[in-house]
Amino acid sequence: MKRRSFLKHCVLVGGLSFTGSSLALSKAQNTKQALRGKKPNIIYILADDLGYGDLSCYGQKKLSTPNIDRLASEGMLFTDHYSGNTVCSPSRAVLMTGQGPGSCYITGNIWGKGERPAALDPEMKVLPEMFKEAGYATGAYGKWGLGQTNNPGNEDPLNHGFDEFAGWKSQLIAHTYYPSSMVVNGKEIPLDEGTYIHDLVMDKAFEFINRNAKSRKPFFCYIPTAIPHAAMHAPGHLHDKWRKKFPQFEDKIGKYGAGPDEKCPDVKNPIAGFAAMIEHLDNQVGQLLQMLKDLEIDDNTLVMFASDNGAHSEGGHDFRFWNSSGGLRGFKRDMHEGGIRTPMLARWPKVIQAGQTTDHISAFWDVMATVADILGQKAPEQSEGISFLPTLRGEKARQKKHEYLYWEFSQNKKPHSQALRMGKYKAFRRHNKKMELFNLEKDPYEKNNIATEHPELAKKINMMMKQASKPWPRR
Repeated sequence: MKRRSFLKHCVLVGGLSFTGSSLALSKAQNTKQALRGKKPNIIYILADDLGYGDLSCYGQKKLSTPNIDRLASEGMLFTDHYSGNTVCSPSRAVLMTGQGPGSCYITGNIWGKGERPAALDPEMKVLPEMFKEAGYATGAYGKWGLGQTNNPGNEDPLNHGFDEFAGWKSQLIAHTYYPSSMVVNGKEIPLDEGTYIHDLVMDKAFEFINRNAKSRKPFFCYIPTAIPHAAMHAPGHLHDKWRKKFPQFEDKIGKYGAGPDEKCPDVKNPIAGFAAMIEHLDNQVGQLLQMLKDLEIDDNTLVMFASDNGAHSEGGHDFRFWNSSGGLRGFKRDMHEGGIRTPMLARWPKVIQAGQTTDHISAFWDVMATVADILGQKAPEQSEGISFLPTLRGEKARQKKHEYLYWEFSQNKKPHSQALRMGKYKAFRRHNKKMELFNLEKDPYEKNNIATEHPELAKKINMMMKQASKPWPRR
């Protein structure tokens, strides 16, 4: 069914700068008041395969993202934030559990018959369940990536603390924006051919925010959009606009698959498709920010925006043309910086001073600890993160730091690569090969391997990697 008829057909369960000491004092008072007063709403937008250089606030030159950039100009931009892994499922598992990649139960995508092995542990308290304990309404809208959303049991987001879910049936099917069905609260609903699911998903997210804002109930809205993951499908009018701007790519055809039972239309000029997708998402972020103002919840809402891993090179997307990695080495499925460093923006008008940039080193597993800090809770036992709330509040002296961050990635159940960030140093090792070591302060693009020049440091980091990788099984 089309967008309008779909919205009538299904109903979700539960319903949807100045400077100076005086300004600093006022800001601190506002911060304390905001945290002690009404419970803040939290919106977490997770882009899919968006590279470190794909937003204009991170240096993108061939397109602009003025609305997403507002999260930076009116909030805070993180320069050294990292995803949970270099591909979708394990990165999302890290976000939900608060476990580091060396402890998380999954370190690669799950393919084959079903996606059940990607499901969260039902005995583990995960991110949305923390919000439920605090009296929040919770909703997730988009690509879950941790099992099939229409399967009862551990794969269903509703069994892990979400009141509502609307989105793709599975991670594989999320490769197309024109699927044959959509899942709403565990029920699979057929869609007419040619229905662009992304807009249905965003409508449901906006409905959830609107409903809870009007009922004055605090909410957590998780929006794991599939944009800009392949296929490079975008609304026709925007795609046509960018095809005119990039006519030199009209002969290029983007092909991608979404499984044996789903059609995934080819894309003519996927270069234009990518730009159109980004513009569309940026426009919707603008809608979201305007909605928060109209609902008079803007000051009390924390909006965070990140990406689940680095830029991809699939479905005809040319990450080199776009400089999607922002000059960083590597891309998706790579443990170099381009595969795991992600844009991270945070906007919270009553707490975060506008126009801030931070080089605090943080990662997905810090989100749970930060939420616990905001909610006044103790983080779950498995959490390995450090709250970055002091950074958001501008209290740099109070911000605790990681001794190191560690990642590991497996592909087809085989070890693939490891990485470790310790201060200015970054270590990388591909399976069965010698460890490489880089000084990111002097060499942010990882061109000069200094492992042989610093044998004791390399030895120390090698031991850290061994200690950080927990034995299997990890359930």
